[in-house]
Amino acid sequence: MGTRNTHHARRHAHGAIRPAAIAIIAVVAVLAAASWFLIIKPHQDLVDSEAGSHPSTPVKAGAEKAPPPPVNVAAMSMNQLLAEARKAVNEQRLLAPAGNNAFEFYLEVLEKQPGNQVATDALRETFPVGASVAEQAINQRDFNEAQRQIDLLAKADPANYTLTILRSKLDAQRKLQDREQQLASDKERQAQQQVAAQKAAADKADADRVAAEAQQKAQADQRAAQARAAQQQQATEAARQQAATNTASTGNASTANAAGTHPAVLLRNVPPRYPTTAVRANQEGWVEVTFTITPEGTVDDVKVVDAEPRHVFDRAATEAVSRWKFQPATQDGNPVPSQDKRRIVFKLN
Repeated sequence: MGTRNTHHARRHAHGAIRPAAIAIIAVVAVLAAASWFLIIKPHQDLVDSEAGSHPSTPVKAGAEKAPPPPVNVAAMSMNQLLAEARKAVNEQRLLAPAGNNAFEFYLEVLEKQPGNQVATDALRETFPVGASVAEQAINQRDFNEAQRQIDLLAKADPANYTLTILRSKLDAQRKLQDREQQLASDKERQAQQQVAAQKAAADKADADRVAAEAQQKAQADQRAAQARAAQQQQATEAARQQAATNTASTGNASTANAAGTHPAVLLRNVPPRYPTTAVRANQEGWVEVTFTITPEGTVDDVKVVDAEPRHVFDRAATEAVSRWKFQPATQDGNPVPSQDKRRIVFKLN
């Protein structure tokens, strides 16, 4: 009986505890909700209104065209500067454009209020992203813009080692561009020199060709003049030989018998044509020919019996002799064929 009463009392106590626990939990929940709405949320709204929300809030993926910068940044209030800075962060204008970027707004805040926690935290948290933006400007070889951005980062955190890396990269890219420009300049200068050398060589070749042609023409004219002089000399020699022959014929005629027998007499001497190849080669020589003088006074059966040099003047000599005209030889007053032998001399002067 006593034991049953004890169990009953325990169950009654447990039943009394459960409502009390529920009540405690409800009170805690009400207090938490009240704290949120009365303390935490107003404080967060205050921070958002002052700083334009926290700088670690995700930035919009696509950056739109930057709006025009504020007219007078120096005259702006703290809240206006923080709002402009947050707007620039959302639009991914961390370091650019100049005069309208988050870093300059935050730095202006620190000038007005050194140690401002919102600006200090924002600059510290966005510094790595700003360094990446400056590195992109270096890689794009926009060196002036990259230098401006590095200087802006240095104002935010002058002791940051990232600045040393960025400056080294900027210096290396500048030197690389200088080398590339120097190489391009050297290549262009070499190409110009090569073109100039080729033009000079072509001009020299043209001048040499013109000079050679003029020299060849002068030599050809000289050889032609020498050939004409040689032909005139041969004609003179032939005339002299003809005069000597006529004199001899006259002497023979005085001693000839009354029947009228005398040798053939040359009436027309045709000088030989000096071969062009011999003129060009500056060659001289002679040809001995034998021929028959017909009763009509023409030349027939011309044969070369000797020549020096061989086969150079043969044709010119035979063609010239074939055109000679004679008074035929006579025997007892009648024309008869006769044989003759002559040496035709070819000389340039």
